Amino acid sequence: VYMEREPEDRVRLRQEGSKSSPLYYVFNEYWGPVEVELSLSDANNVLSEPELPARFVVPGQKEELLVGLGARDPQQGFRFQLRVSAVPGPPKGELVQDIVLRTPFAPGKAYPISQGFKGRKPHLGEDSTDAIDIAMPEGSPVHAVRDGVVRDVEEDFNAGGTDEKYADKANHVRVLHDDGPMALYAHLQLASVIVRPGARVRAGQLLARSGNTGFSSGPHLHFAIQQNVGMKLVSLPFEF
Repeated sequence: VYMEREPEDRVRLRQEGSKSSPLYYVFNEYWGPVEVELSLSDANNVLSEPELPARFVVPGQKEELLVGLGARDPQQGFRFQLRVSAVPGPPKGELVQDIVLRTPFAPGKAYPISQGFKGRKPHLGEDSTDAIDIAMPEGSPVHAVRDGVVRDVEEDFNAGGTDEKYADKANHVRVLHDDGPMALYAHLQLASVIVRPGARVRAGQLLARSGNTGFSSGPHLHFAIQQNVGMKLVSLPFEF
């Protein structure tokens, strides 16, 4: 039985140490690196090592000690709020160019593109400017476009629609490619993913079945190639 649930936070902050000298660890549950930025707000009399704000790359399935804090003047108290933000993928300064892919469906099949590059809302964010929507009936096989490692999987959501409450409830598979970008296959059918996080997949391999979960006006596959360019996830143009 599959129950509707909230998305999990898979990059988690954990505190150790004493009240006067707290240490902060970050655990990355994903099967691939994340870039993490730590920053302070509402800070008074705080000393940090290293100095914040700072960015770190935490490998997949690892927990790392990132920062220690204390009072700049030990004779007085200190206060702060520690803010954490995370972006998937290894940070790269230059965008990968000239990306050529297999189609995310079986050879010999054909489906209409219902939205292309630079499309309308909700493809306005940089992470989806160069995404496409492929009008595939629910249950259509979705195949890998390139070799890579399955970074994360979400397949437990069972509903979709144009209400904003569905915005973060799209089943998906994200595959990290060897040169840094990631392929996102989204709006997948409930419980249809047949690859597990951490598994290596080959181009053309069956991943899942298309669906209509999350923020969606009808059955389709949302497909994008995304790259972390330094705490910013951007979509990259490609061709099949």
